[in-house]
Amino acid sequence: MCKTTFDFRKEKAGLYDKKRGYGFVTEENRRKDELLQLAELNTGFDVPYWYRDETVTEILSDEHGCYVDSEAAVRRIGAAAGRLIPLCFKADVERQGNYEVHMTLYGAGEILVFAGARRLVYKGAVPEERAVECSFILNVCDIVPRGKTCVYEKRSIDIAVLGCGVRLSALRIEQADCPTLYIAGDSTVTDQSAEYPYSPATSYAGWGQMLGLYLSRQIAVSNHAHSGLTVESFRSEGHYAIVQANFKPGDYLFMQFGHNDQKLAHLKAEGGYSEGLEAYIEEARQRGGYPVLVTPLARNTWKADDGTYNDLLAAYAKACIALGERLHVPVVDLHRRSMDFVTERGLEAAKPFFFPKDYTHTNDYGAYKMAGFVAREYMETAPRVQAEAYRRLAGMMRPAADVWEAQGEITAPTAPEGYRDIPNPEGDTTLFAKLERPDAPLTRVEALDMVIKTARFFPTNVFNDVYEDIVGHEWYAGTVECAYQNGIIPADMTPGNRFEPQKQVTVEEFLALIMGGYRSRRNLPEETPCALDSGCTGYCRPYVRAACALGVVREDAVPKALITRAHAAEICRALNI
Repeated sequence: MCKTTFDFRKEKAGLYDKKRGYGFVTEENRRKDELLQLAELNTGFDVPYWYRDETVTEILSDEHGCYVDSEAAVRRIGAAAGRLIPLCFKADVERQGNYEVHMTLYGAGEILVFAGARRLVYKGAVPEERAVECSFILNVCDIVPRGKTCVYEKRSIDIAVLGCGVRLSALRIEQADCPTLYIAGDSTVTDQSAEYPYSPATSYAGWGQMLGLYLSRQIAVSNHAHSGLTVESFRSEGHYAIVQANFKPGDYLFMQFGHNDQKLAHLKAEGGYSEGLEAYIEEARQRGGYPVLVTPLARNTWKADDGTYNDLLAAYAKACIALGERLHVPVVDLHRRSMDFVTERGLEAAKPFFFPKDYTHTNDYGAYKMAGFVAREYMETAPRVQAEAYRRLAGMMRPAADVWEAQGEITAPTAPEGYRDIPNPEGDTTLFAKLERPDAPLTRVEALDMVIKTARFFPTNVFNDVYEDIVGHEWYAGTVECAYQNGIIPADMTPGNRFEPQKQVTVEEFLALIMGGYRSRRNLPEETPCALDSGCTGYCRPYVRAACALGVVREDAVPKALITRAHAAEICRALNI
């Protein structure tokens, strides 16, 4: 029989071990147990590699319960002030299913509670120290963890409490009989893990892990979205089989794909993508469930040539809406909502809602906002659907209690002084660290490949014959198409609609391409004359001037000289897009 009631004002539970079946999780027991290192089987929190051998978390206790002194811990390890250390607790349960969790907390200030694989279940601001009651519904379900190819059994309630000295006073776990909202999707939807010391600005997050905060305690969320998935691989890699095994009449299936489908030629919007979604819809209905389509989250992508918004997912959103109309399925048009949100703010003002230097994946602020859009859009859509179950779900949704937005500049954390010599277990992650033929001249297609990787784009799955000398089956066709769609290639480089893919690139031509990529992600500096002006071709001069202003090109460079692969890589790294 698993323990289901805990009073931390009377007992300090100690560290979790499988034999006892409950306890706190810190770096100490996580290092010893491989299963505690899998994000989806635990709270989703872990330290970055430079703290792996460090004791970061110290569990303290007083008459109000157990807590972590985040401020002291952050000072001790040299992390940025204001970041938080989560108090992580695990309690095993006997079976899969839905559970109602009741918590008593004690503290003041902003309090965050994540449950399961880092799903936000409570967010509140407490003006003065006092007891706070918190209750939520949590689904416990098997999962295929990232990097694994088989199903892992999940049988625990995992909770992470964050705040300045907030105490976990008491905890009670009860089984709950309620419907489940299953989620299928990609990295923009999934339960993303986070590193600590924690900041919501620098934690990847999918909207699926924030959706529970917009739901009442009448339904549970079971998120099976994963990074890299398409309508096809969600089925082929075993994620859908878990949903099928647990799906009951009256349950819901929310589906959002498109980001990865558009990279594969056989999953075009009107082809394999729509066919895959239709199969899920039919199968959910056969099981007595209620499918819901969600159009893909919009990226923060802008064209380099004219600065307008670049909607690369329009075809997938349109296909999703058409499918919903044809099959009478509710469509949550998150694409429109999120695109309006991004375009109203513009490139720079939208960045605080995305992970630093990422233009597709939201941080916790952005995921919280997008989950709110999903809830609001669904509440507006449901009344137009005939099935009563859809309207019933709308009644379980609620608006956000408050606004959650970033303050100040957002930068990803790096190893502090004293930890910088610790090697990254993933190896050297420097851009183009393993560069082949560094002294060889750079060709145009190699240059574009460097540019789209530096600017964090991806090759598309089609080529629209914009250049007569680019053949669709060549490896670089999608790279050229991506650069063209994003306005990176100056028209002066392609007279007669010929790209000349194997032509060697000069310094000024490469700067024209890479600064185009830069402009799609950041604003160019104000144009001013520079020492290289006299040696430049006219159309290249603005790009060369921008590169000089940014300090990424040497003043003794020869604009019309051929550029080597090593020199181009050096410029890409210096831009740090």
